[in-house]
Amino acid sequence: MKETFDRLYDEYHAALFQFLFYMVRNRESAEDLVQEVYIRVLNAYESFEGKSSEKTWLYSIARHVAIDWLRKQSRRNKRFLFFDIKDSENVLRDQDPLPEELVAKKESYRDLYKMMKGCSLDQQQVLVLRYIQSLSISETAQILSWTESKVKTTQHRAIKELRKWLDQQPGLEEELKDGTN
Repeated sequence: MKETFDRLYDEYHAALFQFLFYMVRNRESAEDLVQEVYIRVLNAYESFEGKSSEKTWLYSIARHVAIDWLRKQSRRNKRFLFFDIKDSENVLRDQDPLPEELVAKKESYRDLYKMMKGCSLDQQQVLVLRYIQSLSISETAQILSWTESKVKTTQHRAIKELRKWLDQQPGLEEELKDGTN
């Protein structure tokens, strides 16, 4: 089991961290959640039936871990209603830029991430899995426990939402195509 665990960790750790980071937008929490994913993998690997690939199985576990964390944060955020909302936002928000922002440092890329914030959680998950993690529609459907049709519909709606936002930003679309800023 140790060899299998080490292989899964080496092969998928970075990608799972990135996926979780996009989901929770907090570096420390994403690191903790990756560890939670691998704890669940250790506890459940014997029951893994191989009906899906290890990759989709791991992403599915990561998705559930992230959803649990987001629900817990939502309940915690409700407790802050009695306090100054600005103070609670500062406590819960990660101030560090996204990994791609560190590499690209282009305003147009930051605008793309801002656009994604306007999408629903389901749409964000599909965009991250399909376009950032480069997973197929089939793999995305397995991870999300959806039909391929639902993935396609959600992807279409997410792109439509991004297009609407892009249309409101004069000149941004040309910058993105040219890669200039």
